[in-house]
Amino acid sequence: MKQFIDFLPLIIFFIVAKMDPREVSAFGQIFELGGIINATAILIATSVIVYSLLWYKQKSLEKGQIFTLAAVMILGTMTVLFRDETFLKWKAPIVNWVFALAFLGSQFIGSKPLIERMLSHAMKLPQEVWYKVNLSWVVFFTLLGAANWFAAFMVSGDFWIDFKVFGNLILTFAFVIIQFMFLNRYLQDGQPAHSDKPE
Repeated sequence: MKQFIDFLPLIIFFIVAKMDPREVSAFGQIFELGGIINATAILIATSVIVYSLLWYKQKSLEKGQIFTLAAVMILGTMTVLFRDETFLKWKAPIVNWVFALAFLGSQFIGSKPLIERMLSHAMKLPQEVWYKVNLSWVVFFTLLGAANWFAAFMVSGDFWIDFKVFGNLILTFAFVIIQFMFLNRYLQDGQPAHSDKPE
């Protein structure tokens, strides 16, 4: 459910971006709806609403959510002001590469890699496994950022919009499934296979 909420602004962006620009009347005013620039303005508004509601409910936001919101606000606003979608096209590569750097940095800074800090409440793994899993997220975010860059700047047309929504979702889902299959060998009947208890 949480993942769907995070994707909600992006789904709305996709729907509006795919619409042919048209004028609509609401609250006695005429608004333009459709196209990339208009969809970006709606992406900004829906992101603010969604993350504000999440903050109100949870009393906090995850660091990744804060960074994603900031990227939408900055690059989205520049897209609308300059009416140039290039700024928005950089959002997905930059966000993914920053995540990759964050996971990579945690391999060397602090006592635990980032993935262990995120998931250690749910499972217990040998330390070397945590580092392998963490490194796999570094590789994933690096490649996903590169794929988004390629879709945005090396493929003509609006393919990047489709990839931004569905490509990212499918690749992330596939990667999580692979991760689960890898980690499943360390889990037995829902309990950690690795234990602190002496044998």
